[in-house]
Amino acid sequence: MNALAATNRNFKLASKLLGLDSKLEKSLLIPFREIKVECTIPKDDGTLASFVGFRVQHDNARGPMKGGIRYHPEVEPDEVNALAQLMTWKTAVAKIPYGGAKGGIGCDPSKLSISELERLTRVFTQKIHDLIGIHTDVPAPDMGTGPQTMAWILDEYSKFHGYSPAVVTGKPIDLGGSLGRDAATGRGVMFGTEALLNEHGKSISGQRFVIQGFGNVGSWAAKLISEKGGKIVAVSDITGAIKNKDGIDIPSLLNYTREHRGVKGFDGADPIDSNSILVEDCDILIPAALGGVINRENANEIKAKFIIEAANHPTDPDGDEILSKKGVVILPDIYANSGGVTVSYFEWVQNIQGFMWEEEKVNDELKTYMTRGFKDLKEMCKTHSCDLRMGAFTLGVNRVARATILRGWGA
Repeated sequence: MNALAATNRNFKLASKLLGLDSKLEKSLLIPFREIKVECTIPKDDGTLASFVGFRVQHDNARGPMKGGIRYHPEVEPDEVNALAQLMTWKTAVAKIPYGGAKGGIGCDPSKLSISELERLTRVFTQKIHDLIGIHTDVPAPDMGTGPQTMAWILDEYSKFHGYSPAVVTGKPIDLGGSLGRDAATGRGVMFGTEALLNEHGKSISGQRFVIQGFGNVGSWAAKLISEKGGKIVAVSDITGAIKNKDGIDIPSLLNYTREHRGVKGFDGADPIDSNSILVEDCDILIPAALGGVINRENANEIKAKFIIEAANHPTDPDGDEILSKKGVVILPDIYANSGGVTVSYFEWVQNIQGFMWEEEKVNDELKTYMTRGFKDLKEMCKTHSCDLRMGAFTLGVNRVARATILRGWGA
């Protein structure tokens, strides 16, 4: 089952629990707008290259649409659609005044030079500048993009609309980015993990963690969890996987990965097969890489008691079913990784006010939002006698449905 089919399935289950009528259900599912553009750029060698860019704007009942832009060879309409819809529910779960969107360009950023990436980003922005905006649709970084990409979008957009720092989030600090944004998704994962463990009478300290993915989210989660006394026993990234049953020295690993661009070869742990990372012995598993990695092939082998979904859609419905029968508790992605979009919202607020916050305020506010979000999610679980994933989906869908009806859009 692909990401779109799985997301639609979860939406329909939530809709059934909430008792939404079929017309409202249909209007909530259909995207507000789908954009597909051709982006042709001159390469450094003088030849022309064409790429396809997408932007799916899913829903704006609760506010401007919000979602990342990814540069990846496998960007395709169904995936972008699923991720845009997930953003609608995620922003509603986080209780921030946004709808959902997602975009991307089908390209391999590792095969493009910096100047080619800049040209590609500027052409994409030229094609969509009149369809995004501070109060319309606010992009952010995602896989294969970062603060520099956002700086190029901001500059290109500002040529048409005047200087508009709030049009994108995840910007460099010098262009109105927020302190604490870089760590936000990983910090949110840590706060979510804390909230879940507290519910079960445990704390992070002394728990054994395995983290799949050591990019921005995985590395920050590892750093913050180890600072709280958690023991990271195995980690993987695109270069390989490593394990140390006594706990990996995370500060040393972070220094190593900065220098060597990956965990492979780190001498404070033993190399293991990357494919075995998800089934390593641990208390808490954090998939922080790609979607669909936990499925019917490996779900039975997973030894963790808790799974914190730091990636988008890491568990497919088959995997979900197997794990729930085993009694594994899954903290769903639309809550667990919402720290990034929450601090993006703080950045947008700061830009509109023209008044920047101290990092301590950003982190304190994030903790408040994540803690409240977990409480709201648990309330929905009690109301509808469902697991955490359905609790999160019913919470998000219910908030969007209410906004839709209040605005007079109910079909």
